[in-house]
Amino acid sequence: MAAAAIAAAVTGTLVGIDTPARADGAPPTPAPIWSGLDAREYSGPIGAPGTVLAQVPLDESLSLPKAGHAYRVLYATRDAHDRPAVSTGAVFLPRTPAPAGGYPVIAWAHGTTGLGDDCTPSAHTRGDVDPVYLDHWLDQGYAIVSTDYVGLGTPGIMDYLNGKVEANSVVHSVLAAHRMHLDAPLSRTWAIVGHSQGAGAALNAAHAATALSAGSGLDYRGVVATGTPANIEQVVALAPPAPVSLPEALTSYTAYIFAGFADVRPDLHPERVLTPAGRRLVEKARTLCYPEMSSAVQGVRLDQFLSAPVGSIPDARAALTEYMGTIFLGQGLLDTDVPAPSALSLYAQMKANNQPVTLRVYPDKDHSGTVLASMADSTPWLAALMR
Repeated sequence: MAAAAIAAAVTGTLVGIDTPARADGAPPTPAPIWSGLDAREYSGPIGAPGTVLAQVPLDESLSLPKAGHAYRVLYATRDAHDRPAVSTGAVFLPRTPAPAGGYPVIAWAHGTTGLGDDCTPSAHTRGDVDPVYLDHWLDQGYAIVSTDYVGLGTPGIMDYLNGKVEANSVVHSVLAAHRMHLDAPLSRTWAIVGHSQGAGAALNAAHAATALSAGSGLDYRGVVATGTPANIEQVVALAPPAPVSLPEALTSYTAYIFAGFADVRPDLHPERVLTPAGRRLVEKARTLCYPEMSSAVQGVRLDQFLSAPVGSIPDARAALTEYMGTIFLGQGLLDTDVPAPSALSLYAQMKANNQPVTLRVYPDKDHSGTVLASMADSTPWLAALMR
């Protein structure tokens, strides 16, 4: 159907990533629970994208309250260099009986948790907001397929905000779910829902969904994105080494971006614009989960992180756009992490290109609050799209 290309309800705040905890009083990240499927050192055969390499029941402590069955899965996909890679994820089925044709599927793209293996979402409980939000979709009769993204709990680094690898991870997780041995059938009809970092992942996956699932029989319908990144690559490229302290969230995001960008484009040597302290922070970003990273960057000024503008690297802006450019936006008026004009400029770009976008603004909600506030609008929108 026509909506399958890029039909989206875009809601929320403008920020690149989820903010599950702040540095002040943030609880430490607990030890991961691998549910008997620890794939951090996986070195076996991989196979075609969407191949199921292993599946186990998800530890009960990590399931969602409204899930009837939950599984952890290891599946084949492709990395940012288009090489065979593996990712893990979780699959949740509703408690209600499957309708004729199986449960329609939502591919959930999560927000920022960090880059290290200890930050893998399917090996942790899901905070305060995500369980309420995901349970809502289970109550609506959707099965949920939640990728961890390549490099989280699997070999290599998770290339943060890299649209290509995130799209692969999302779409191939749905292919894999249809090849799993589940307690109830899945419908071929599916959509993507993502928040923050996951909103960017969702939109990149939406752009590539038809091509990446060609020949599978899957029927992709559309995407709901909250907290969508917008032109973040341009903000990073223009960042000056100024004596200015940014919010811990934005400094953490920048360190994560540098860690992933250096992995994908080592030929550009992005470390050349970092101070010694900046290099140490980027090295920490490769392993620290979000609460610990927020603490590590408290009080760090841009001139303590950068020794020169990122744009001084030859071809940096074009390379960053290729690495992390997104195609949609959302806007919330209480967000303080990323300037609102970047979101508005992207919305104007989408309208100028006649893209089928539905925008909802929540003036009294912050980044996390927008997720639940959006349900009243996104639920009937998605239900109509999935018919």
